[in-house]
Amino acid sequence: MDDGGGSSSSSPESPKSPKSPDSAPLTKPRERKQKSGLGWLEWARGWMSVIGEMMFQRITASHLENPLPLPPVNHLTCIVTGSTSGIGLQIARQLAEAGAHVVMAVRNPKAANDLIQKWQNEWSGMGLPLNIEVMELDLLSLDSVVRFSDAWNSRLGPLHVLINNAGIFSMEVEPQKFSKDGYEQHMQVNHLAPALLSVLLLPSLLRGSPSRIVNVNSVMHYVGFVDPEDMNLVSGRRKYTSLLGYCSSKLAQVMFSSVLHKRLPAESGISVLCVSPGVVQTNVARDLSRIVRAGYHFLKKSRLTTHVGSRSSLFAATDPQVPEYCELLKADDWPVCAFLSQDCRPTNPSEEAHNVETSYRVWEKTLEMIGLPSDSVERLIEGEDIRCRYGGQ
Repeated sequence: MDDGGGSSSSSPESPKSPKSPDSAPLTKPRERKQKSGLGWLEWARGWMSVIGEMMFQRITASHLENPLPLPPVNHLTCIVTGSTSGIGLQIARQLAEAGAHVVMAVRNPKAANDLIQKWQNEWSGMGLPLNIEVMELDLLSLDSVVRFSDAWNSRLGPLHVLINNAGIFSMEVEPQKFSKDGYEQHMQVNHLAPALLSVLLLPSLLRGSPSRIVNVNSVMHYVGFVDPEDMNLVSGRRKYTSLLGYCSSKLAQVMFSSVLHKRLPAESGISVLCVSPGVVQTNVARDLSRIVRAGYHFLKKSRLTTHVGSRSSLFAATDPQVPEYCELLKADDWPVCAFLSQDCRPTNPSEEAHNVETSYRVWEKTLEMIGLPSDSVERLIEGEDIRCRYGGQ
């Protein structure tokens, strides 16, 4: 279910290429011919990025310590989705052991509580008991997302870090699957539900300002393409595979995050960024072509453990210079939000992620699909209430 970092003293640098397009402000994107998919050069460059990360990620991140040293986090309250396994488990445990108040937002509360008991026993005698709790959240249900958000916001306390870690890559060779809300499961779990959660938790993130929304993304977004009029992948224009669903959902997340990054005023103090954990040791190869699958297994030794794969998320959540970097991109009118690679260095998202017009169309379609008004962010920033189609809000 769950889907890389200099030490906490290292500071991000602005990506060097490509340059920000000479276009109108994001609210009035320049018109361009509508695309039906990636061009072959974009597709080839995308796969070169994926294969390059597979082959060289251990080398590029060799300067990092493991575990990654964290700055003081005793003052932080962090929500981590999908934290009973994989990268999310490592993120939650390391933040808690460093002193943060951690909320495990999970589909299986019993499994989370069992983990907490195990961690508390292993931590006994090493310091104060871990400040960690469990709240139920099922990203395959948008009603559940609204209930979770309502429950957290009703506490009227601060939220400093939201880590949207939970994700799926369903590799079964089966027909396309949909959530009970009617959305393709990769798009809902990897993009729609985290987008709804991020927007609905803005009041708590404002109370915790300076705060951050960290989206655990994937290098696979480099080969993704999003048609805003077919985000559910039901038109038949492209043959559906789980790989298509996964890559599309991850690109949609980058595009939505980039617009959210622009929509949030600097005075809100909320930073939005995406991170790649690298190519991590998980069983995701069964649905790939034979050639790619053979390469994936050939590169087995280059894949990262979940412990190592958690570093970029931890860096993004805690490094004190990350907000400054995000504001620099905003001031420069950079077309995409901050994106950190598995080595915790800034990198550029895909060429398609820089498509400002499509990003804005993805933003609008996403809000429509998750049942929020188009001015939700502005109204929440002003302290107003909004109504969502889901959860009875």
